[in-house]
Amino acid sequence: MTSTTKPVRRRNRTGGGSAKARRSAARLAAVQALYQIELAGATPEAVLSEFVRHRLGHEIDGISYVAADPVLFGAIVRGTSARQAELDTMLSAALDAKMPLERLELLLRAILRAGAFELLGHAEVHPRIILTEYIEVTKAFYAGREAGVINGVLDHLAHRLRPDELDQPPGPADADNDRP
Repeated sequence: MTSTTKPVRRRNRTGGGSAKARRSAARLAAVQALYQIELAGATPEAVLSEFVRHRLGHEIDGISYVAADPVLFGAIVRGTSARQAELDTMLSAALDAKMPLERLELLLRAILRAGAFELLGHAEVHPRIILTEYIEVTKAFYAGREAGVINGVLDHLAHRLRPDELDQPPGPADADNDRP
């Protein structure tokens, strides 16, 4: 009887994909982490550690995903968590009084908080890129009107926080600057 040795599978640390794809994956993973933090009452560091060990760039259910940019992922989760009260105040002011932030689903709150944090804390990323990215994150979870809600609220915040930049389209340099 002979035994065969299975080849060792090495995980591609970058997870493949372009830098833009890794940044998009970081935003999606950050929203999932923020959701988990609020749902479970976990600390940001515990959730970050779990995501890095078990989720980012790993194969899940037979599907290999693009690895998230770990720097952007950590920056969004830590920054959003640290500034949550400030973000919630801004978001509450941007939302319709009939639908306060507390009444939104946890996932919608996580998306809005992450998007608001990037608008506030990542001035090197054009606000239109941030809006587009979080609309796409929303579409990953919802097929209804939710993407329009995210667009409306984040657009309102962008006009308040970074009005001069909205008048100019993102340039080629903005694609390279889509990082913390």
